Amino acid sequence: MRVTVLELPARWNAVDAALAEVDAALATAHGDLVVLPEASLTGYVSPLGDFDLTGAGEPLDGPTAQALAALARRHGVHLIGPLIEADGAARYNTTLGFGPDGARVLHYRKRHPWMPETWATPGAAPYPLIELGGVKVTVAVCYDLHFLPDEAADTLAAADLLVFPSAWVDRADTRPPLLRELAARFGVAIANANWGPGVVRIPGQGGSCILDAHGRALAIAAPGAGRVDATVG
Repeated sequence: MRVTVLELPARWNAVDAALAEVDAALATAHGDLVVLPEASLTGYVSPLGDFDLTGAGEPLDGPTAQALAALARRHGVHLIGPLIEADGAARYNTTLGFGPDGARVLHYRKRHPWMPETWATPGAAPYPLIELGGVKVTVAVCYDLHFLPDEAADTLAAADLLVFPSAWVDRADTRPPLLRELAARFGVAIANANWGPGVVRIPGQGGSCILDAHGRALAIAAPGAGRVDATVG
């Protein structure tokens, strides 16, 4: 499977601009599967340090989900991207996946919101395991990484690819060694779409990568590159 990771820059309250950038990038993408970073359409935190995404909440079939489905269909790819999901009074840090026909194939609510995500209700469902183009794929989001070995050992062992959207915040970036160790331990390739510097600049941004099932880097995004591509499996 050809995988494309788009390292979108940090934005805030500019969903249409983010979707337009994804549309333009998909026009030149050669991946079968395209992955967007965590909360990269709404923004994860504002330039003033506001983490509250309550007001960005939309239903599962709302305009952002419909836009992602349309992009997947228009460009003939599997597309995995973020949604701030509103379900009644609850808000979830959600990851959605759509097939080349625009049908939804993935719905995952982040199980472990990071401490500043006080707006987010933890997801209760287990980590998913789905098949995309003959590849078994599971998904976890950012802070979930610290809980995966205990909570998802069987799923990781059964999967060919872990899709890992993130908005990583870390002065000493612990993400690369954690991902390498996880890949090698469970024999699973990893596609990490991390947020890039934009209107917000925070340590831990950048460095999106695709690792093979031994934890070796197939590709790492150069600063400002905006994307990374590799074949998995």
